[in-house]
Amino acid sequence: MNLPTDFQFSQASLQDFVDCRRRFLLRHIQRLSWPALETEPALEQERYLQQGAAFHRLAQQFILGIPADRLASMIHDPDLETWWDNFMQIAPGLKDSQDTAGWRLYPEISLSSPMRDSRLVAKFDLLAITPDHKMLIYDWKTSRSKAKRQWLEARLQTRVYPYMLVRAGGVFNQGEPVQPAQVEMLYWFASHPEQTERFSYDATAHQADEAYLTSLVDTIRNLEENDFHLTGDEKRCAFCIYRSLCNRGISAGRTLELDDEYTAESEIAIEIDFDQIAEIEY
Repeated sequence: MNLPTDFQFSQASLQDFVDCRRRFLLRHIQRLSWPALETEPALEQERYLQQGAAFHRLAQQFILGIPADRLASMIHDPDLETWWDNFMQIAPGLKDSQDTAGWRLYPEISLSSPMRDSRLVAKFDLLAITPDHKMLIYDWKTSRSKAKRQWLEARLQTRVYPYMLVRAGGVFNQGEPVQPAQVEMLYWFASHPEQTERFSYDATAHQADEAYLTSLVDTIRNLEENDFHLTGDEKRCAFCIYRSLCNRGISAGRTLELDDEYTAESEIAIEIDFDQIAEIEY
């Protein structure tokens, strides 16, 4: 497969490939716009996207030093107010508590690194580095459903982000290579603030991720267009914009009608994808 000259792999594109090769082809290679809703109702989805984007901006601005009360005065959405109140339970500790004295915080940080003849990119909501050089990748989730740990563990994001920090994060580690044992991935759920999911990392996981991600990229590059087949799991099609093009239905799925796994997937799938543009390259 000849990839576009500006193509970059990300956790989002690789997840699409794993979930449905056809969706990867249509979205990331052919870059086909298709006028179909991902989920119903449409206005609720649009509001949901706006809320998620607003929350990420608020978190970034707070970590960069804008006072919390000034940011709170700009919130006029009840759901966003709840998320912000929940965030305030942990956010001051990220900045100025005794437990976090000396931490270095980098919100909305991107990394990019070569992979075969392409690049792999990742963007972190927050990279926090402790005085003892522990490197914590925070990811804010504004999904209304709290994803199960097993589901998160299987996601490409949980593999790509720590892998990329080890591979390309030396600039944040005083110029020294990042060791896998330094890295931890944390998912924080705005609607479930007490249920953070943490994933540690080690050399064995990094070696496995190197082999797996390289294999995925090699597979994609070696496929012909006809090899990008449809997923056999048609539940995934309920919130895919290409479902009518693929003859997998016309109406968008309603998240409340899906089981727990697919509710989480559909909600997280329509969150803002912050991992498309690399700001730091190696």
